Amino acid sequence: MTATPSASGGRSLPFPRLLAFSTGSTPVYIMAILVGVYLPKFYAGHIGLTLLALGGVMATVRLTDLGFDLALGWLMDKTHTRFGRYRPWYAAGLPIFAIAAYQLFNPPAGAGTSYLFIWLIVVYIGYSMLALAHSAWASRIAGAYHERSRLFGWMQCMAVLGTSSILALPLVTGGRINPAVSTTMGAVGWVVIGVALVVVPLTLFAAHEPVTAEIKKERTTVQDYLAVITTPSMYRLIIAELCLVLGPGVTGPIYLFFFHDAKGFAFTVVNLLLIPYMSAGLLGAPVWARVAVKLGKGRTVQLACVCYAITQTALMAIPAKLFWPTFAGMFAVGFCASAFLFLLQAMVADVGDEVRLKTGKERQGILYAFVTMTQKLGSSMTVSVIFPILAAVGYNAKETAVNTPAAIHGLEMCYLFAPIILVAAGGLLLIGYKLTPQRHAQIRADLAALEAASLAGAEVSLTGEPAEESPIAAE
Repeated sequence: MTATPSASGGRSLPFPRLLAFSTGSTPVYIMAILVGVYLPKFYAGHIGLTLLALGGVMATVRLTDLGFDLALGWLMDKTHTRFGRYRPWYAAGLPIFAIAAYQLFNPPAGAGTSYLFIWLIVVYIGYSMLALAHSAWASRIAGAYHERSRLFGWMQCMAVLGTSSILALPLVTGGRINPAVSTTMGAVGWVVIGVALVVVPLTLFAAHEPVTAEIKKERTTVQDYLAVITTPSMYRLIIAELCLVLGPGVTGPIYLFFFHDAKGFAFTVVNLLLIPYMSAGLLGAPVWARVAVKLGKGRTVQLACVCYAITQTALMAIPAKLFWPTFAGMFAVGFCASAFLFLLQAMVADVGDEVRLKTGKERQGILYAFVTMTQKLGSSMTVSVIFPILAAVGYNAKETAVNTPAAIHGLEMCYLFAPIILVAAGGLLLIGYKLTPQRHAQIRADLAALEAASLAGAEVSLTGEPAEESPIAAE
């Protein structure tokens, strides 16, 4: 595949290359579910950290790491190499991610909050390099509105396949490797490292990074970066994404506790119940991508929010210890939730075109830095809010603890109400979202004209405001 300097962001990838490229998101998704679901139990139940200490460390790490994402996004956008802006950063994230994964899942005897803090910071640095670069790179490969839904949908599918494989490890290994069993977490870490060592090189060789012409030759100003933050489409997406990360995410740190203590399943069964939730994205992502072709991305996310609230309520109504109804309920909730992140990421790529037309500069790195910042902020808020509440109602997370009915009830209320309220808020924020397929098509046409003029050596001057006759002027 040849990189061509065009507003379309290059030709569509042939399907085999598209699949290979899409695997690049797998390591960070696997790490996200392990840190969000299994690591709290490992460090609280096995290593011995208190819930308050664990929640404090994880929240502090996420908040500390936010500034790094912005700096990284800025550096990516400023990078110019023969391999592209984002591709070299993706390659550089591999060794950092692998080393940190080993340390995080193989703590020495006596490891405490300082050890967890350091290696969580390092793993999130590698995580950010892989996630930011891969998403920004994907936005350059797929330029058309619906092509982005397709590419980001397949990225979600491959990530779901990878995380489902991790969850299936107890079945595949006969129970010798199980993320829910603390004594096997070292082996789980090696599996994560092995996945990263395979898929990152595969992704690097699957696609080139298309070259885009510089529309604006002047130096970058503060106003250029303010244009990123103040673009109405972007700040609305950021707030909506925060709600949609917090919603399903708030169930992650308490998932094992809820299904074991409130629903009465053994930990081995609890681990199996995550498989339908995660694997639902294999069907959900392509289905929601097709719906987005008909309704547009924003309306599709809103429809998924309504469906999520219905299915989450139905899941809570299923009586305890009923495996197959719970299995089906988890699949339904996962199917609905699978629409959120990949469609929002594709919408951010569209905003990148809007910002590029406004400023004349590539800003995908900064835009996706806001995306990863929002995800980390949302994840840190779930832990720092939910764990103190559980502690306040008397819930004890130690493996040998026996909790009171009041503590179990508090656990159930956290699992039920928080995700529904937050997801509903995320859907409401997208009412009136104006970056429609038609408006985006006009933006792409304007970008193509400006690029052609720039490549022909014409003097192009951008004022930051679209032409009066352009349909994109109405905001």
